Amino acid sequence: MASTRQFTDRTDAGERLGEALLERGLDADLVLAIPRGGLPLGRAVADALEAPLDIVVAKKIGAPGNPEYAVGAVASDGSVWRNEQAIGGTRTDEEYFQERREIEAENARQKADRYRGGRSAPELTGNTVVVVDDGIATGSTVRACLSKLQGSDAARVVLAVPVGPPDTIADLEAQVDEVVCLETPVGFRGVGQFYADFGQVTDEEAMAYLES
Repeated sequence: MASTRQFTDRTDAGERLGEALLERGLDADLVLAIPRGGLPLGRAVADALEAPLDIVVAKKIGAPGNPEYAVGAVASDGSVWRNEQAIGGTRTDEEYFQERREIEAENARQKADRYRGGRSAPELTGNTVVVVDDGIATGSTVRACLSKLQGSDAARVVLAVPVGPPDTIADLEAQVDEVVCLETPVGFRGVGQFYADFGQVTDEEAMAYLES
């Protein structure tokens, strides 16, 4: 098994990510964290890169009768990622998928508006954007977030995460200009196993990082 790193907490992971990005000479115009868990890391990365912090939001589309099993995910602008294997395996029909897509896109829009507190979405055109999360398991929500950014005029999109399974990280490399992942352990079971403290982040705690 590949060696793994135990992060103290999300801020520690974000500081290590920031160091890795600085070592690569990355000059970022904007850091976008995926709420809620991505915001403590996003704050640390944004501070390290001396870049503004904002959010990119997506919601999982759960399977019929099993909402925790993602058959896809949708971003706040409606950009969608479809898990075709899961759709086929759960016999999710198109009517159900589109209905849930609309509902979850609206949920994502409302969450983005609530977090921004009336501020407008940041300008992406011509900018180098770093997308940050606290780790990747299946990658459903991050794929939808990246689909949203692919539809923008951002000059460059970099995905930065502390940990994720090797196959998922490799797949995500096709969606962005660069992936920075500190650990890609073969024995990956879940993101939480790589943190000493992986407690839930509340909406209030997450939003506070945007105000720092």
